[in-house]
Amino acid sequence: MLTYVQAIVLGVIQGVTELFPISSLGHSVILPQLLGWTGVVAAQSAQESYFLAFLVGLHVATALALLVYFRTTWARIVRGLILSVRIRRIETPDQRLGWLLIAATIPVGIAGLLLEHSLRVLFATPMAAAVFLFINGLILLFGERVRRRAQVRALVASHETNPSGDRRLVSLEYVEAGAIGAAQVFALLPGISRSGITMVAGLARGLDHEDSARFSFLLATPIILAAGLYKLPDLLGPNGDGVLPQILAGSIAAGLAAYASVRFLTRYFTTGTLLPFALYSLALGGFAIVRFASA
Repeated sequence: MLTYVQAIVLGVIQGVTELFPISSLGHSVILPQLLGWTGVVAAQSAQESYFLAFLVGLHVATALALLVYFRTTWARIVRGLILSVRIRRIETPDQRLGWLLIAATIPVGIAGLLLEHSLRVLFATPMAAAVFLFINGLILLFGERVRRRAQVRALVASHETNPSGDRRLVSLEYVEAGAIGAAQVFALLPGISRSGITMVAGLARGLDHEDSARFSFLLATPIILAAGLYKLPDLLGPNGDGVLPQILAGSIAAGLAAYASVRFLTRYFTTGTLLPFALYSLALGGFAIVRFASA
C-alpha cells in the first residue's frame, strides 16, 4: 500500500517533472524501481489499482497550481473568447491566443481519450520508461538544433517578430497550433515530456524559448485538469479506498512543487535553453537502461 513518504515524494516529483521538460510519467515509473518500491511499480502497470486514483489527485493539484499562477492570463483569455463569440470576430491578442489554445487542445484531447489508458498499461515498465526518457533527451537536442536551421529563420522573417527577433506567439496559424498540440500525443508514452515536446514544436515554428514555454504551460492547464476530472471516478471509487489521506498529502506536495516550478521556468526560459534538460534526460535514461538491463 502507498505510504505517506512515498505519496509526498511522488507528489513532488509529479509537480516538478510535469513542467520541467523531463517527463513526469517517466520519473514516476523509473524512480520507484530505483528506490525499491516494488508495490508502487506493480500498481502502475495494473489495469485497476490505487495508483490510478493517486494520479488523479496529482493531476488535479498540478492543474490548479497552473491556474493560480496564470490566473490573470486565463481571465483575459476567457473574457476574450466570450467577447469574440459575441461579436463573431477576433480583434485582440488575448482572443487569438484563446482560439489557438482551443485548436491545440483538440488533437491531444481526442488521442488521450482513445489511447491514454492502454498506452499507460502497456509501457508503464521501468525499462520502457528509461528508453523513452533517453529518446526525450534526443528530442530536446533536436529542438535546439532545428531552431537554427535556415528554413525556421526564413519562417520567422515572414511573420511579425518580437524585440529579440523571434516570431510572436500570436502570429501562429491555427493549423500550426494544432500541430503543436498534436505533438503532445507522444507524451502519452512514459519518458516523453509533454512540455518538452510542445516546446520543441514551438521552436520549430520560429517561437523563442519564452513563448514556447508559455504556450506549453497554458496548453497543459486544461489538458491536465480535464484528464484529472475525467478520471475522477477512479479517485472516488474503489481504487481510492484506504489511500485518500495519502493522496491528499501527495496532491498538496504536487501543487506546491508545480507552482514553484512554473514560477522558476517562466523566468529561466527568458534566457535559458533546453540543453540542460536534454543532458539530464540522456544521463538518467542511459543510467536506468544499464541498471535495469543488468538487474
